[in-house]
Amino acid sequence: MEKLWEHLAGKTRLTESDLEVGDRTYRIVRPASPEALLDEQDFEEDERLPYWAELWPSAIALARYIAGQDLTGKRAIELGCGVGVPSVAALERGADILATDYYEAALDFTAYNARENLGREIQTSLLDWRTPELDSLGRFDLVLAADVLYERENARLLGALVPELLVPGGEAIIADPQRKNAARFLEAMAEQGLRRSTTTLPVEQSRERVEVLLHRFSKS
Repeated sequence: MEKLWEHLAGKTRLTESDLEVGDRTYRIVRPASPEALLDEQDFEEDERLPYWAELWPSAIALARYIAGQDLTGKRAIELGCGVGVPSVAALERGADILATDYYEAALDFTAYNARENLGREIQTSLLDWRTPELDSLGRFDLVLAADVLYERENARLLGALVPELLVPGGEAIIADPQRKNAARFLEAMAEQGLRRSTTTLPVEQSRERVEVLLHRFSKS
């Protein structure tokens, strides 16, 4: 946990959230105030914001969906893992999961939450969607992401990246709380020939109900 405190640099404290995921309750450790982690220099360089530190309803919805799946033997990747809730669920359900994020802090929080909830280590890797090293990453049976379409540029980048990460017959599952930029991403996926089905999963958080869309894409 010392490494987690180092990432906070005295700007905020740690907090824990109990999440019901399938028949389990995960205790997720995260920064208490994500806004306090905003670094003005990082923002000036490339408009980086500490989105990773939030516990997003879309991540909860995706994790709950994953909890009902048998992922044994599937090679999977999560894009923008944040504090790791979907990745932890995928690891528990048998996936060979690689949790990725732009922030090293996110990877350390994900690794900690996997150890604390499952007693297991999880694979993590830094990943910049603008310059992904596809040869070293390889291809995956399953690509996961939750609430990653908050910026227009993300929709463009992911519309190109996600199909490249999938093996033939692979599946991508993107949880989205109906962000306006999602339309651009959906169009890009359709243009590349991926088939889509969409379901709605409601999540109650902080006395609010969020209707999360779960987009499932399949690659021929």
